[in-house]
Amino acid sequence: MLLEVRRLAIAYGDAPAVWDATLEVDAGEVVSVIGPNGAGKSTLVNTIAGLHRARSGELRFAGLDLGAVAPHLVCRHGIALVPEGRRLFARMSVEENLDIGCYRGEARRARRETLDRVYHLFPILSERRRQAAGSLSGGQQQMAAIGRALMARPRLLLLDEPSLGLAPAVVDHMFEIIRAIHAEGVTILLVEQNVVRALEIADRAYVLEEGRVVAGGAPAVLREQTRIQEAYLGLRDGGGPS
Repeated sequence: MLLEVRRLAIAYGDAPAVWDATLEVDAGEVVSVIGPNGAGKSTLVNTIAGLHRARSGELRFAGLDLGAVAPHLVCRHGIALVPEGRRLFARMSVEENLDIGCYRGEARRARRETLDRVYHLFPILSERRRQAAGSLSGGQQQMAAIGRALMARPRLLLLDEPSLGLAPAVVDHMFEIIRAIHAEGVTILLVEQNVVRALEIADRAYVLEEGRVVAGGAPAVLREQTRIQEAYLGLRDGGGPS
């Protein structure tokens, strides 16, 4: 198992955000985490990336105890995050933003090869590599954020709401890109508000509600659960839209 999360509890001060969360991601999988706003999905992936510390529980990556790894060293072990909202450096060029992703030695040595790969995935970024990142469209900024994470040559890519705020046609293209990245051998943990698309692309999925994992399994199995149909798919009685 590449990523193991066991009974994880995360809090902001005295306010619990995630508790008793257990999930797994095997090498080569796409695993989706779905749930309502405020369920703790972003908190979960940010903790895996080292941006938050868990209060209790176990977080292991390729057998390594991530709780014992300094936050700024998590990326060195093969985990990269594409955060919600992209968080690019708006005044820096597209290529300067991409270069931030390959600051560690191994990734820096492979910079040219990885940059070519990113530009192959996102030709528009190659065309606009000298342009300020803040001047890109929302979809192009999301491409740049994903490209920056890929520059780290991760074993596990964490995607936090990659379709948020994008037009439907751009969302379609974004999920095509995610499939292409996965086809290259990158394991993906996807947090996504678009439940239909998140289940379409996933090998397995988990439902996070009020900080707890309340269901998990193959997407086909989850789609058959009445509670999932009504809460997330807009269906009633296993039939048509509500």
